[in-house]
Amino acid sequence: MSAQRLARLAAWTAGASGAVAAAYLGLVSGALPVDVGVGRRTRALGPQTVDIAAPRDVVFDVIAQPYLSRATRAMREKVNVLERGSDMVLAAHHTPVAGGRLTATTVETVRFTRPERIDFRLVRGPVPHVVEAFVLTEHESGTRLAYEGVLGTDLWGLGQRWGQLVAGRWEETVAKTLASVKEEAERRARW
Repeated sequence: MSAQRLARLAAWTAGASGAVAAAYLGLVSGALPVDVGVGRRTRALGPQTVDIAAPRDVVFDVIAQPYLSRATRAMREKVNVLERGSDMVLAAHHTPVAGGRLTATTVETVRFTRPERIDFRLVRGPVPHVVEAFVLTEHESGTRLAYEGVLGTDLWGLGQRWGQLVAGRWEETVAKTLASVKEEAERRARW
């Protein structure tokens, strides 16, 4: 093989590798959503449930605060409200991924049905379809907060494998959110 052909092959390989890496980073960060509407597969998210020793209104307020009123400094780094209506917001959620080296940004509508439900619908993110809900019910010791949802990907088996990776991280993030809601709601209830 001539030196010129080797140089072209090396350049093509480097370009292809760069394109694959850029596509992967775009998918992971949510900057390059893939929504082709072909080969859609869905999978459940959750359910996850936590019992909270606080009244339902308090738990609802803890969840809704970064969207409907003044967010704490820590929450402003995670949630950015882009548009606000009377019972719904459009919000960007920022989640560290890849060991904190990248930030995934999802954009979701968040709808509030006080005091029993908060619904989320993905507008832009690493997968084309996510619908999820926090459902609050009164419980003997306070409030039961239940999370469940559906995640959908395109491109048949390839998308399904990608969805499994995304769902694991997604549910891990939700579990952390539920734990922080429990901690803050119980702290407020003790006041």
